[in-house]
Amino acid sequence: MAYTIDIQGDIIIFEINRPAIHNAINGEVVEGFKQLIHNVKTNDSIKLAVITGAGEKTFCSGGDLSVFHKLKTEQESYAMLSETAQVLYEVATLSIPTIALLNGTAVGGGCEIATLCDYRLVNKEAKCGFIQGKLAITSGWGGGSYLFEKGMRHDYALQMLTEAVPYSSDHLLSIGWATEVFEGDKYMALHKFSEKMIVPHASVLKAYKKQAIRKWEITKLKERVMEEVSTCSILWEHDEHHKAVDAFLRRK
Repeated sequence: MAYTIDIQGDIIIFEINRPAIHNAINGEVVEGFKQLIHNVKTNDSIKLAVITGAGEKTFCSGGDLSVFHKLKTEQESYAMLSETAQVLYEVATLSIPTIALLNGTAVGGGCEIATLCDYRLVNKEAKCGFIQGKLAITSGWGGGSYLFEKGMRHDYALQMLTEAVPYSSDHLLSIGWATEVFEGDKYMALHKFSEKMIVPHASVLKAYKKQAIRKWEITKLKERVMEEVSTCSILWEHDEHHKAVDAFLRRK
């Protein structure tokens, strides 16, 4: 299976399970995110939701190019991007805090998924970045919009998007993208982090998360995310994007 969902006490862990292809996202993984959302909505005892990747090298490399590179037009790409963006918005606005447990590198759409989470615990050896600009497109699942919501300095956020390169974990911590950097076992790092914030009643965590969601509703975050999807779709159709992806695939 392309993903696993495991409930450990009051924490639900969603693991992308495609390590052979750098935990790239396909339709099955998107369906897994839908299952994660359902589980949280129907289980009031869950206090934290964690997203991670299988293996030790990659958290998520973004969309599976073997699937996505077949999409050529604005209409084709928008259909794919918008569906995924809608699901990921529901993940971002879950009623409980979310943690990206970055066991390894997160680039492109993988960096978008990590950014939409409330916390990012980053392995010391991991590199993360919005590399979409190198492929002549913008982030397509709302990652840019989420990044500007994370309380980072505006220039740091804009630089991260426009430089389009992976950053080291230490740099990610210095600019405020990473919450913590860890070494060793990821679940040990998760335990050390979560035990500091788990409170007796899930209602407390939900109340504070609701305040964040209310702000996003007022500032029309979802509308901004979907505008970002539209922009990416327009750029997707251009020859510059397809040439850049072809060149990227030839280098692999």
